[in-house]
Amino acid sequence: MDFDLNNEQRMWRDAIHDFCASEIRPKAAELDEKAEFNTLAMRKMGPVGLLGLNIPEQYGGAGVDAVSAAIAIEELAWADGGTALSLAAHNGLGCAPIALFGDEEQKARWLPGLATGERGLASLALTEPGGGSDLAGAVETRAELQDDEWVINGSKAWITNAGMAPLIVTLCRTGNESSSRSLSLVVVPTSTAGLIIGPPERKMGVRSSPAHALSYDEVRVPQDHLLGEAGAGLRQTFQVLDGGRVSIGALSLGLARAALEEAIHYVHERRAFGVALAQHQAIQWMIADATTQIDAARLLVYRAAWLKEQGRPFTKEASMGKLFATEIAETVCRNAIQILGSYGYSRDYPVERFYRDARAMTIGEGTSEVQRMIIARRVLDMK
Repeated sequence: MDFDLNNEQRMWRDAIHDFCASEIRPKAAELDEKAEFNTLAMRKMGPVGLLGLNIPEQYGGAGVDAVSAAIAIEELAWADGGTALSLAAHNGLGCAPIALFGDEEQKARWLPGLATGERGLASLALTEPGGGSDLAGAVETRAELQDDEWVINGSKAWITNAGMAPLIVTLCRTGNESSSRSLSLVVVPTSTAGLIIGPPERKMGVRSSPAHALSYDEVRVPQDHLLGEAGAGLRQTFQVLDGGRVSIGALSLGLARAALEEAIHYVHERRAFGVALAQHQAIQWMIADATTQIDAARLLVYRAAWLKEQGRPFTKEASMGKLFATEIAETVCRNAIQILGSYGYSRDYPVERFYRDARAMTIGEGTSEVQRMIIARRVLDMK
């Protein structure tokens, strides 16, 4: 059993880390304050490979393995949680459905521009104002086939990247019945008449990653914008979300790692009761717990990524990695604030931002409660 990264993965990790350290981290606090995405850095991401993690090389993507994709998201989150979230959504949610379920013509039409970033970041619209985790029952956005066009009416909420996306893969109800077999994924170019993108939501954390409400009012797209077969949308969405949960787990690792690094630096510099904070047992225990939790979470997340790369089932493992990594990230970031005391609570230090960013991870792409449900149903052999 080999737990080491191979040489190619180590070189990839080092290259992405250096890019993030120079192009993303220095602007993270400023863009969090302004609630703005790092557009300048995005323009440099295409040649590095960060915009095509899930896109095969034949369509201009990086074509990296699933573990390398997780490594990239972890490094991005170490630099800035918001940038990492937008990149995770672009790669794992926006590009992945096209790469997985699109035909050759669809892939050739959409993927090359997404891999370079010249057209912006891709987006996936699942969540609706009246329902969050209940995708099978809560989706009311409808697409009706009229004269070789899908006519879409409905609304979506909390859609990452929508305001800077050239296209939004949209989960719609394409059948008359309300069953899970009437859902489909349809690609909607954002230039289409009738699609209204609301202003960015005002969020507690990951503020440099914009999320928007959407309204579809008689939006018409060609029939060939359907991905795969009509009625396969829920199965497709669940497959995409499995991969997305690996990304959110990796993102949480990056946030936790950044918080731990800040705490370690602080306890060596700060003195209390005549000695460095690092000499106090209570502090040592928090550092030891954080180190152990991060390592355990990384093993879970990377195992899920490895299973994905092997083409083996990984739904349960993705949920386990996502659940554990997101919850320990919140704990590690909380304890980093505790270690820094008043400074940890100050916006002049980054750990309060790490905590705000980490808090979102237990909610997005399936709450912790949903992950526990997914895990339990597979352990108990329930449908």
